[in-house]
Amino acid sequence: MKAVSSRTTVKRLPKRGNYDPAVIHAILDEGLVCHVGFVVDGAPFVIPMVYARDGERLILHGSNASRLMRIGATEVELCVTVTLLDGLVLARSAFNHSMNYRSAVVFGRATAITDTAEKRLALDRIVEHVARGRTAEARAANDRELGATTVLSMPLAEASAKIRTGGVGDDEEDYTLPVWAGVLPLRVVADLPIADERLAEGVSVPEYVRDYRRPGGKRLSLHEATASTEA
Repeated sequence: MKAVSSRTTVKRLPKRGNYDPAVIHAILDEGLVCHVGFVVDGAPFVIPMVYARDGERLILHGSNASRLMRIGATEVELCVTVTLLDGLVLARSAFNHSMNYRSAVVFGRATAITDTAEKRLALDRIVEHVARGRTAEARAANDRELGATTVLSMPLAEASAKIRTGGVGDDEEDYTLPVWAGVLPLRVVADLPIADERLAEGVSVPEYVRDYRRPGGKRLSLHEATASTEA
């Protein structure tokens, strides 16, 4: 990851900017959905999609018929964003309401992964990003599926994070208002798994599904929350 660029420099509320690669990596690793922005014939498009971080690059994938995949493989400029919402900041005045969040923005050009072995490893990385341990059980893509899929590699050479934490920042004259103010924390919670109706007999829920959490252990699953409440 290179030095801060003019594109990655946080200009609005610069104190919230963070350029530490470890912080950026952590945000990317915890997120599940990214939004990819690109321009075609002067018109902007933003597409949500699954992704994965693989060292100092992002892995994106999609159908060969996808416009994003076709355009992205030509090494046009892309902008990828990931946002984690940590809480609603409810102020006494409507103007001072805010949110606690962690976000990462990546700029760059992607290239298509064409080597078959590397392509398979990249797709495995995406599966593992979504559910760690899944590739040990799920059937890997066959040759037909692999041939129908475009996989892009985008370097993390130009990236930054922006983070908001803390409480309410009301105007001094508003602190006496009889209005509740504070932070409503939010987190991703995995509900109880629902088995497929055609699940083979005798197949149990794997541990990584039963106790699902995002990297860092910051997101408690419903299974664990229920267990801790009953203890």
